[in-house]
Amino acid sequence: MDRRQFLRVTGGALFAGSVGASHRVAAHPGPFEPLGRVDIEGAKEAVCSADGQTAFVAATTGYVTVDISTPDRPTILAERRNRLSDHDDGPLRGIFDVKLDGDTLLVVGPANPIPGAVSGVLVVDVSDPSDPSEQAFYETDFPIHNCFAADGRAYLTANDGDENPLVVLDVETGDELGRWSLVSEDSQWAEVGSSVRAIHDVWVHDDVVFIAHWDAGTWLVDVSDPTNPTTLGSISPGDPAELAGLSGRERRRVGRTPPGNHHYVATDDSGDLLGIGIEAWALEVERDDGESSQGDETAQDDETAQGTETTTSQTELVGGPGGVELWDVSDPTAPVQRSTIDPPASPDPTLGGVWTTAHNFDFHDGRLYTSWYRGGVKRHDVSDPSDPVELAWWRDPDRSNFWTAQYAYPFADEGVFVASSWGFDDVPGALYTFPDHAGEQLDPPALAPETKTDSLVNTPTETTQSSNGSAPETATAATNAPGFGVGVGAAALGAAGLWYRHRARRED
Repeated sequence: MDRRQFLRVTGGALFAGSVGASHRVAAHPGPFEPLGRVDIEGAKEAVCSADGQTAFVAATTGYVTVDISTPDRPTILAERRNRLSDHDDGPLRGIFDVKLDGDTLLVVGPANPIPGAVSGVLVVDVSDPSDPSEQAFYETDFPIHNCFAADGRAYLTANDGDENPLVVLDVETGDELGRWSLVSEDSQWAEVGSSVRAIHDVWVHDDVVFIAHWDAGTWLVDVSDPTNPTTLGSISPGDPAELAGLSGRERRRVGRTPPGNHHYVATDDSGDLLGIGIEAWALEVERDDGESSQGDETAQDDETAQGTETTTSQTELVGGPGGVELWDVSDPTAPVQRSTIDPPASPDPTLGGVWTTAHNFDFHDGRLYTSWYRGGVKRHDVSDPSDPVELAWWRDPDRSNFWTAQYAYPFADEGVFVASSWGFDDVPGALYTFPDHAGEQLDPPALAPETKTDSLVNTPTETTQSSNGSAPETATAATNAPGFGVGVGAAALGAAGLWYRHRARRED
């Protein structure tokens, strides 16, 4: 079933028939709750040092280092705001992502196009996390929503409004080593709207780059020679001819409802298990339900008296929050889906409602740590990826809005993981610490009564993806939504052309 067919399918429960969906919950030995919390204004992505003693947090207007060595009392070590304020187009804004390579922290932005704003990669020595030392800034002519750091290289999402490439930089020199794009891979993608094939996130394991490419699916690329990246395979890439032919209404639905975009990717320690986060919401649509009202025998209106049928139009919800797909990529040229972990139900799954869709996550030693915005954080046993088992779930929808969950370090007889919450309304952003054990939250708050939605549904089978970038005959369940910040989505990317023209005028 291709992506256009997905758009024609409705009815049934969300993710009905998902392979190995994790509805089983393991035995809980005790309560599960946060160990500690520290407020951080504008908190977004978080990463942890190799020894797990320090967390580094993207904070929208800067970055923050946090001591988590005493997990019940996380403490801010350094807070750096308004970097590059002395730059003509500074400061660096919209910082949604940081990544760590040894003692080198990459701070990137802006996540979305900001006309006239400086964009690029700030390189920071964090060998002393209490006193970060900013070493270099490499300016780019594209915004950077996310990045990855490995082996002295920076892998950047470069949504330039044209080819939307992955760009690889040498962190020491700032030189561009190479780039890869869908358009270079297949010129048909040039006919697809830039926002539909946005490059959203990137993960690197050994010499393989995994690229979450929005409605163009996930792509696996060999970067053993970064000057000449080569495509290995793809997952749910869709057909560029079909995507290019979508009507405006269909593009809007594709942007927010199943099968949707691929939002986040990460592998386990071995690199053989890939998680794909699918961010999605429900969309309110008008439906002609076909019901009719027959004329009342006593009615005085001539048309009604003659029994003329009138059709009723009703509003319904289509789609809903997305989950995390687990894929076997031991052969990167032929990925195989093992299961899908379903999202928590939302009382209002629309973009303006209560978000419980998947966001960023982390693997460690057979465990998966996931964030679900106001749906909380979860911990799963994925040692058998065909049958993931939920071990713990904590949520506080009135005070938390989780952006990521990341394993930190072993502690006592258990361990610690962290989760950043980006705040909402008058609730501040924060970094939480959690125990790395199974358990059940005491008196968990209800998200609210579950809202029934008619969903765009596909029941997947164990599916092998082709290595030539084409969609398989049997597609897999997926969902989507615009995840470039709060409802920015395609609108932000659509503004890219204006941003580039503005910059060109400034440089002329």
